[in-house]
Amino acid sequence: MSAAAPDWARRLDALRQRLDGDAVSMAPSGSLVRMRGLILEARGLDASIGARCRVNMPNQRGIEAEVVGFHGDLLQLMAAGDIQGLAPGARVTPLPADIRVPAGDNLLGRVLGGSGKPLDGLGPLMPSSYVSLATHPINPLQRALIRQPLDVGVRTINALFTVGRGARMGLFAGSGVGKSVLLGMMARNTEADVIVVGLIGERGREVREFIEDILGAEGLRRAVVVAAPADASALTRIRGAQTATAIAEHFRDQGRHVLLLMDSLTRYALALREVALAVGEPPAARGFPPSVFAKLPALVERAGNGRDGAGSITAFYTILMEGDDQQDPIADNTRAILDGHIVLSRRLAEQGHYPAIDLEASVSRVMQNLVTPAHLRCMHKLKELEGRYSSHQDLIAVGAYNPGADPNLDLAVQAHPAIRVFLRQDMREIVNLADSERLLAELIDPYIAEGKSG
Repeated sequence: MSAAAPDWARRLDALRQRLDGDAVSMAPSGSLVRMRGLILEARGLDASIGARCRVNMPNQRGIEAEVVGFHGDLLQLMAAGDIQGLAPGARVTPLPADIRVPAGDNLLGRVLGGSGKPLDGLGPLMPSSYVSLATHPINPLQRALIRQPLDVGVRTINALFTVGRGARMGLFAGSGVGKSVLLGMMARNTEADVIVVGLIGERGREVREFIEDILGAEGLRRAVVVAAPADASALTRIRGAQTATAIAEHFRDQGRHVLLLMDSLTRYALALREVALAVGEPPAARGFPPSVFAKLPALVERAGNGRDGAGSITAFYTILMEGDDQQDPIADNTRAILDGHIVLSRRLAEQGHYPAIDLEASVSRVMQNLVTPAHLRCMHKLKELEGRYSSHQDLIAVGAYNPGADPNLDLAVQAHPAIRVFLRQDMREIVNLADSERLLAELIDPYIAEGKSG
């Protein structure tokens, strides 16, 4: 039965392609009249925004395209593949259905491209179902509340920025400060039924490195990876992010608890900008057209808890900060639509402090609904001690600090070495939620008591 299954899958794929070809041959077609940058313009075609089309090349190799705009009687299309060999007058024909991608348990352990086709050479996917890239949002009053903490296996996040099941968190970082390693730690250690990883716009070599070195065989076993690297077309990168989200939604609707890791949301925004500028939309903030800032929350809001009693999608999105600038338009916009943000500091990374989480700049907006008042007191006290030490660090370094002049600063200086040890964690180390809370209390309770007595 297992030996025959791939043959049946190949036959099914061949039949689907033949049916698509028959439908295309009977559909009214238009012709390609002009190419402006990345945009193909066709006349005589009856199709709507978001519709799929096939552009027939002179060498009989067709490429898929999507309608992204129109100008008068000209439809504007963006190709999803290589357009080498394209010529004026090429036939453009609508495809019969909306964009659907494979889903189901047979995808676990597999690596897909941005269009939902396998990249790993392990044969056909044999999905149990197909899901549309376009989904209807859940009524916000029907969503389950975020009331259950989620163990991510990272001590600093568990103790100081507790994540709730169904939360959407941002991982803000510049290049080379350990965001991929931190994502891998959470992928291996988080309590989730299914992991969906979207590698959007990253360097091609990083895809295999993430899968083999960071995610590992154990993580991949319960994961679906969707990769649309930097050399893929803008449309493929956009579809990659939407495909990863649609697959996560499918598992959530089955009642599963899903961890969605998307690296990176910034590359998705850049692909949106590429398409929007190509169709003539005027740039706004730092070259980003307004439509980008409308489409970002549309993608992020698809994650989160499902209806009461259903599954959940806990999502971590990486946001690249250009020049480590937190006021970057994408960083500033996404910070407002997420349930919390964890900022990685280049200064800490340069000191060999990993994970390089900036305590002062990071926050979890759902933590107060997930932990006890005692846990919150310890968290606030630790951040207070580290904040006070950080603000006087230059004085301490040059020897201008006089012990006894400020009792609160004395406590901060006394606690700093132990806090730094607490905040560091090796990438292979796992610290669960209960141990994180216990270790935080053991570290901070004496300073809370000493502060009160002082």
